[in-house]
Amino acid sequence: DLMSPNGKASPFSECRLNGSLGHCSDEDTMTLRPHHKHRDYIEASVCHVKDLENGQIREVDLGAGRALLIKEHGEFFAMGHKCPHYGAPLVKGVLSKGHVRCPWHGACFNITTGDIEDFPGLDSLPTFQVRVEKEKVIIRANKQALQTQRRSKAMSKCSAVINSSTGFSHVLIIGSGPAGLVCAETLRQEGFTDRIVMCTMDTHLPYDRPKLSKCLESTAEQLQLRSSDFFQTHDIEILLEKEVVSVDVKTRTVTFRDGFKMEYRKLFIATGSRPKPLSYKGKDVGNVFHLRTPEDANSIATLASSKNAVIVGTSFIGMEVAAALTDKAHSVSVIGIEAVPFRKALGEKVGKALMKLFESNRVKFYMLNEVWEMRGHNGQLKEVVLKSGKVLRADVCVIGIGSSPATAFLKQSGVHMDSKGFIPVNKTMQTNIDGVFAGGDVVTFPLALRSNKKVNIPHWQMAHVHGRVAALSMMGKASDIKTVPYFWTAMFGKSIRYAGYGDGFDDVVIQGDLDELKFVAFYTNEEVVAVASMNYDPIVSRVAEVFGSGKTIRKRDKTTDGS
Repeated sequence: DLMSPNGKASPFSECRLNGSLGHCSDEDTMTLRPHHKHRDYIEASVCHVKDLENGQIREVDLGAGRALLIKEHGEFFAMGHKCPHYGAPLVKGVLSKGHVRCPWHGACFNITTGDIEDFPGLDSLPTFQVRVEKEKVIIRANKQALQTQRRSKAMSKCSAVINSSTGFSHVLIIGSGPAGLVCAETLRQEGFTDRIVMCTMDTHLPYDRPKLSKCLESTAEQLQLRSSDFFQTHDIEILLEKEVVSVDVKTRTVTFRDGFKMEYRKLFIATGSRPKPLSYKGKDVGNVFHLRTPEDANSIATLASSKNAVIVGTSFIGMEVAAALTDKAHSVSVIGIEAVPFRKALGEKVGKALMKLFESNRVKFYMLNEVWEMRGHNGQLKEVVLKSGKVLRADVCVIGIGSSPATAFLKQSGVHMDSKGFIPVNKTMQTNIDGVFAGGDVVTFPLALRSNKKVNIPHWQMAHVHGRVAALSMMGKASDIKTVPYFWTAMFGKSIRYAGYGDGFDDVVIQGDLDELKFVAFYTNEEVVAVASMNYDPIVSRVAEVFGSGKTIRKRDKTTDGS
């Protein structure tokens, strides 16, 4: 087992690393024995019982597809080998306490059922039968499941007779991001058979918004999380281009901008955030964007092609857009008010290393600077003038200076908000009003990792969790938020993974090589509160397991051995 530098058992010791990306040894060459009566299934002897030790996982080939073979407490389990979120190879993940954690984004899957137990992602994994005969491990698998590598949980249908124009819904969800979507799906998975209506200002069905800043040319259809058929099949109604302007908690009524009113029994508020506006001269100049929609992303990519792009702000979204434009634009300039990008989130050392990565990809930085004016010609942007007096050529500008909660419509509602517009909720996602729940970017919630301190974590993964907890609470199946925050960003084909809650860290301990962009950064106070890595998988998922178990990692305990 892993040892910490002081010779004591490391807190990582219960998180056994995966086995090799395994195949059988020569003498255990796979034998296929299809069942002729069941042509939809295939059987394969994949290894000898002694090939896997307890706590090991291995990817095996069944001929018609691959599976993940797991051995824990002397038993064998088999399930899909790819994370259904983005297709990560789970053999490179972490096996711990009955689940496998994805090495890329931290989703967890139960090794017995294949069910998704922590997010991101919507689907679970297929599981396959395993038996041992004459010391050989044999897997029997459905061929289609081997190909799809994903499974949707069984869901109930709506038993109420509903006219779509009826102004009442048993559950009304405001917002169609991951919190709202997971809330609706969880209700159906848990047997909820009354009406569910999800309303959104968006013109599209729910889509993978984090990809917008990384893949600017993607269409809404390519990014779609669920098809229209899925929503119809499972009786989840979606009202597109519907903006809520007020909520009356006494009459349990929501009013839309077009005058339509809808009563509810339970309300879930998951409206996400709005971009912070930037103050500058020349507000009427065109081709200046806040990246919100697939149409915005497509326009930015088109306008930047062989032209000059300027990014205002060194937020994750702004920097991802800058990275995505380097192989399209003639020039990419980034304006930031701090000296180093990512400093607040990742620390100065990591920020500087990433800044070098951008500079080596032709990105020009104008730090400790702000925008004074946008100048145009015939209404279209031509120059960005900085307060320092510097003038940058610009054909398109993307503003990414942060965001604020989209909660203005709640001002007279009675739903409590703090001074910044966030909605405080308890551990079951309930607001101060009975029957009104909230989740995602709009809330502050008690974080178990920080002794239930109320925090705001605007992560894609966390919104999934909030949606599930809110749905369970609505059904009287209260479940605490025990998840570990997990975040990622991708630039120039490289990914940074991040787990924990680093707000207020006072030191960063780096292991590895920042110049080579192969490193682990531990963010510490008295103990490790967060970790980030690049090219060091699955260290972040391993740390997430330690955090999730309630253990603390002291500065001297940290180790990257075996990662």
